[in-house]
Order: sequence, then C-alpha cells, then structure tokens
Amino acid sequence: MERILCLAVGYLFGLFQTGYIYSKLHHVDIRKEGSGNAGSTNVLRVMGVKAGATVFLGDFFKTLIPCILVRHFFQNQPEMVNLLVLYTAFGVILGHNYPFYMGFKGGKGIAATAGLLVAMDLRVTAVCLIAFILIVAVTRYVSLGSLVVVTLFLIGMVFFGSHGAYGLGNQYLMEFYLVSAAVTLMAFWRHRSNIGRLLHGTENKIGSKKK
Repeated sequence: MERILCLAVGYLFGLFQTGYIYSKLHHVDIRKEGSGNAGSTNVLRVMGVKAGATVFLGDFFKTLIPCILVRHFFQNQPEMVNLLVLYTAFGVILGHNYPFYMGFKGGKGIAATAGLLVAMDLRVTAVCLIAFILIVAVTRYVSLGSLVVVTLFLIGMVFFGSHGAYGLGNQYLMEFYLVSAAVTLMAFWRHRSNIGRLLHGTENKIGSKKK
C-alpha cells in the first residue's frame, strides 16, 4: 500500500509540467518548437539559458520536495524509507515523462532524476555532476551526459545499497535495485532517438542549432 501511495503522490507532482507552463506563460508552445520535448534541454535550446535554468529547477524541486516529505512521514520505517523515497521519485518521473493530460507526451526525466539524486545520496550526486559537466564540456552532447548520469546513478545505488548505506532491510534490497534500474532504463528509452543520432554522429550539440 505504501508503495502505491508513494507512486501516486509522485505522479501527481510529476504532472506539473514546468517546461510547458513556462513556455505558455511566454506565449510559446514548447511542444511545437525545437525537438518538441517539454523538458529543460529543449527549453534551453529554444528560449535561452534563463528559461532552461528556470525549468530545470522547477523539475528538480518537484522531485526533491515529495521525496523529503515521504522521508519525513515514513521515518518510523527506517528499513524501507529509502525504497519509498525511490518509488516517489519514480512516480514523479513517470508523471513528468507521461502526463495524461498532454497525451502522455512530456519530458525525458533527467532534471527530475537530479532531484532524486540529491534526495537519495549527495556522494552519488557529486560524482554524477562532475561527470555530466566534463562530458558536456568536452562533447557538447547533453544527451550523452544525461545517459552517463543515469548509469552512474544505478551503479551508485547498487554499490552503496549493498554496503548498507541506505539502511534497507535485506528483503528490500533487490526491489530497491530493480526500481533503480527502472529509472535508468526509462531514461535510456526516452533518449532512444538521441542514442540513434549519437551513433550516427548527427546528435544536436549544446549551443548549436537543431539539425
């Protein structure tokens, strides 16, 4: 029951489509511009740095806030509270990626995943941030940096989880790993077109016009 509740609460938070709302307030429908994606990267490309940063922060906090709330309300269940935080964040990412009122066409969930990283483990967050900055600085591919981040997230969850860092009971560890893997796999699925362009050398670089 707790898992379903956390998923549902997360999904509701995820329905706050920061990119779509921000663009509409500025008389732009982001779904009809650039890549047509409602996430922060497309907003950055179409509307500029200030808009991209604003949307990123909105998507970041819509994950971080419910995760903090869940951690508080379920603090009396220390052996599974981090699992419930993970379910909550997964729900947010689902709501962000697949909002029912927008025909299930939302963003790709990377800014929302950043909120999950901070809510879960600052050590993994630091590693992911450094890797993202280096990869994007060298290659100028935001998508590649994003895919590396979600991969490092999964590695971090398994590594620290297996060392008891999240206080999970043994009966919850495999489930924790599976939900973490679902977050990562969903990001790869949402980036499947980007992966194709990366393999063919046609992916859009940050700071360049969309091909």
